[in-house]
Amino acid sequence: MPARMELHRSSFGEAERTLCEMGAFRVSAFTYPSGIAALRVGNARGEIIVLPFKGQQIWRAGFDGRELTMKSMFDEPVDTMVYLETYGAFMIHCGLTGLGAPGPSDTHPLHGELPNAPFQSAWLELDEAAQTITIGGSYRHTVAFSTNYLATATITMGANSALLDVSLAVENLKRTPMDLLYLAHANFRPVDHGALHYTARYDAASVRVRRSVPSHISPKPDYMAFIEQLAEDPAPHHQLHPDLAFDPEVVFSIDMLADADGLAHAIQKHPDGTADYIGYRPSQAPLCMRWVCRTPDQDGLGIAFPSTSEVEGYTAEKAKGHVVELAGGDIWTIDMRMGLLTAAEAGDMKAAIIRHRSA
Repeated sequence: MPARMELHRSSFGEAERTLCEMGAFRVSAFTYPSGIAALRVGNARGEIIVLPFKGQQIWRAGFDGRELTMKSMFDEPVDTMVYLETYGAFMIHCGLTGLGAPGPSDTHPLHGELPNAPFQSAWLELDEAAQTITIGGSYRHTVAFSTNYLATATITMGANSALLDVSLAVENLKRTPMDLLYLAHANFRPVDHGALHYTARYDAASVRVRRSVPSHISPKPDYMAFIEQLAEDPAPHHQLHPDLAFDPEVVFSIDMLADADGLAHAIQKHPDGTADYIGYRPSQAPLCMRWVCRTPDQDGLGIAFPSTSEVEGYTAEKAKGHVVELAGGDIWTIDMRMGLLTAAEAGDMKAAIIRHRSA
């Protein structure tokens, strides 16, 4: 039976200290100079840094000597609730009462309240038999006359794996339905000449580029021409050539296809044959967003963001019918896997994606 260790803020000091070790695993706690508590969780392949009380963000992830996390302007997380004032984590849970850039009639912040939510509890679970460690936490969000939910996040790492199992469960504590929107903002580091492969039809009807320009970005003169090209044919973005106009960002909405096991898959295949990977169940997140941002200051790739909606704000997504109605007392869940594939694993995954797309 797994052993559980409750985490307390008092365990996180300026000096990093070891909390536990189990075989190839090692877990230590520290506090960034900004005051944010962090867990360093390592295995035989690498390590992740988790912010247990700040959205359960995976601040960074690195395996087999490679940094998987996007490049950003932030050297450390910042003690703020404002999304763009502490930006650059590997994995961010977004939502739940709003998502994306708020429209004129929306009151929610960019990507909702969840990204930097102050989780009230956090814990570790060590399973010696399975050789796994799970980092978990919960956040209760209650607003009188409005919202009352409990979000529980977990991250599970295997002793010899470079893949992470990331899950979120949301329980509606009200007796009446709640509206829910969710997106998993998994930010990989793009590589020049990387190739994108994913389980979808590679046509403009299934891979739709966003043509509107949010207020927080300032496009360059050649940007809209590139967007119009992608609106006709998305194929040019499948090879991440350094001269493509991904500055400041390009966003797609993709209709992903599930395989026989109910899973959708997406990879960035590196020139050395390895690949960044994310997989999930479209039955849990029926839409998928892709984000590519390649600027001198930010370099990020959302190969696939599992999502319940697009990112035009609550009111627009409600009008599209993209908002989940979660009945009182019900629980909504999402389960994802993300991380690094070896060259052999990447070759097998690419072949499986091609077979599925051809079926």
